[in-house]
Amino acid sequence: MTNQLVTCIWYNHTAEEAANFYASVLPGARVLAVHRTPSDTPSQKAGDVITVDFEVAGQKFVGLNGGPMFPQSEAVSFMLLTDDQAETDRLWNAIVGNGGQESACGWCKDKWGVNWQVTPRRLMELIWDNSDPAAAKRAMDAMMTMRKIDIATVEAAANGVPA
Repeated sequence: MTNQLVTCIWYNHTAEEAANFYASVLPGARVLAVHRTPSDTPSQKAGDVITVDFEVAGQKFVGLNGGPMFPQSEAVSFMLLTDDQAETDRLWNAIVGNGGQESACGWCKDKWGVNWQVTPRRLMELIWDNSDPAAAKRAMDAMMTMRKIDIATVEAAANGVPA
């Protein structure tokens, strides 16, 4: 048998709603299975949804309806690498516009408290460019002023074009 790593995300009894939302907006996302508890638990009655298996971009997750005792934190986030500004805007707007909230530097939180980094691949190319450290610094400095990443502004900064 091959070992497999599956990430379990704790929800306050909203795992099915969250998984359905992810399946509707995230690339390569789908709900795989919904499981109901066969008996009463400390936080649920027999027959309630206890876990939801879902997949995002080939990565498997289990959403656990554990209750309110363990909220999400920024210590764990999921990076969504995007190919262009349209995809960046679509994902950011879907997460933030569905009860989520903005943070800095491409980070946002969905309405369930799960943290996401909506990160253009081009941003990563620019800030990790070892061939021109000054351009990388300008790109990084521009990114540090943003909430949702604006690729054109980061590229202009990298090229030394004032904002």
